[in-house]
Amino acid sequence: ELEQRGVNTSVNQPSGHCFVMLSSNIIGSGIFISPKGVLDHAGSVGFSLIVWVLGGGICALGSLCYAELGVTIPKSGGDYSYVTEIFGGLVGFLLLWSAVLIMYPTTLAVIALTFSNYVLQPAFPNCLPPYIATRLLSTTCVMFLTWVNCSSVRWGTRIQDIFTVGKLLALVLIIVVGMVQIANGHYDALEPQTAFEFIKDPSVGQIALAFLQASFAYSGWNFLNYVTEEVVEPRKNLPRAIYISIPLVTLVYTLTNIAYFSSMSPQELLDSNAVAVTFGEKLLGVFSWVMPISVALSTFGGINGYLFTSSRLCFSGAREGHLPYLLAMIHLKSCTPIPALLVCCTATIVILCIGDTHNLINYVSFINYLSYGVTIAGLLYYRWKKPKLVRPIKVNLLVPCSYLVFWAVLLGFSLYSEPVVCGMGLVIMLTGVPIYFIGVQWKNKPHWISITYLGQRLCYVVFPQDDPSEIQPLTEKSEL
Repeated sequence: ELEQRGVNTSVNQPSGHCFVMLSSNIIGSGIFISPKGVLDHAGSVGFSLIVWVLGGGICALGSLCYAELGVTIPKSGGDYSYVTEIFGGLVGFLLLWSAVLIMYPTTLAVIALTFSNYVLQPAFPNCLPPYIATRLLSTTCVMFLTWVNCSSVRWGTRIQDIFTVGKLLALVLIIVVGMVQIANGHYDALEPQTAFEFIKDPSVGQIALAFLQASFAYSGWNFLNYVTEEVVEPRKNLPRAIYISIPLVTLVYTLTNIAYFSSMSPQELLDSNAVAVTFGEKLLGVFSWVMPISVALSTFGGINGYLFTSSRLCFSGAREGHLPYLLAMIHLKSCTPIPALLVCCTATIVILCIGDTHNLINYVSFINYLSYGVTIAGLLYYRWKKPKLVRPIKVNLLVPCSYLVFWAVLLGFSLYSEPVVCGMGLVIMLTGVPIYFIGVQWKNKPHWISITYLGQRLCYVVFPQDDPSEIQPLTEKSEL
């Protein structure tokens, strides 16, 4: 069924392939977005680099906890599947609700805005690109890629393969040029006496927001847990992939930021709307055009990837009865999940119009961390609830406890520093409570509440079938 819906099921590979997939999924367009926000909240070059290193360490702790959950509850679907199994339907639904309405669309909005900024910045070298122009280009990009993914699974996967090269080219170029700069003695901003000169007075709340900004770039560290059922020997391969990939990603991100500071002062980085473009203009001369093109390719591929994978979460939710079955349906001929893609596209366009990039990052990172913490707290609860359950991987209790202490401090101070931005995410998540009781618990709803029949007629979609002859015709008897 997943293959017919266009979901990649080729993860059935040994540890080397798991490592490559995890690394490539973490390293994305976030590294071209977050450095400005991390520096702004951390207040100094030195502290921002510490945030990048510690952010990778926190991801490693979380990944180890997820590895235990992945082999203890061997279901694809990640956080949603684990929380539903441990805490029940309501908590699982709230995570799913926040992912469908906040996590995926907001992440898509941030990446789309970054795409438009990097495309438009060369045309506006001395000022920010116009607000309307960035929103129109972002919306056009999201709608175009939604159309591509609705039209053909093959087109979507080919775009993903081709445009992944963009982010690798940009990062390699930045790191190599930055190391050459440092070798030539251009590292004034990195000297200890300069690196810890604060641009503004630091506070615990601001440092917490710096971690939220960095966490956006590290998002994706739990990717393999969404495909646990398809990983060969997860007991060995999950930890191996974590031990290799997350330190490597942390090193790449730290070196990228060091490279930025080898050519830009902290104030120049903060004044830049497209950090990699500014870096290229200062160091690459006539080849500076390579940088905006590379980052644009990376972000374009990132948007396509999030649209492509969002259907997996919708499938898991619909399978559990937590989302309308319409979102698990595919087009009768092209086998693409059109309803799920249209929902994600619509939510993304709405979010594009209501916030700037860095506020949106704080917004989505807060909800992401909230979900991670609830899931890891579920690990401790599950150990207490089922102590005799076989656990092929069992991490030391200090690992989840350390993560949860950091999690509580981070979310507490983030909420204190940005009560409106973070509080809005909480409010939207909690609106899922009445939706759960109306949409999931209420079984005997009137026929007019069902959207399945109308959606099937409009999108020409059906449930995935192994045998095309088994597909039932669209009739008014189709229910939610």
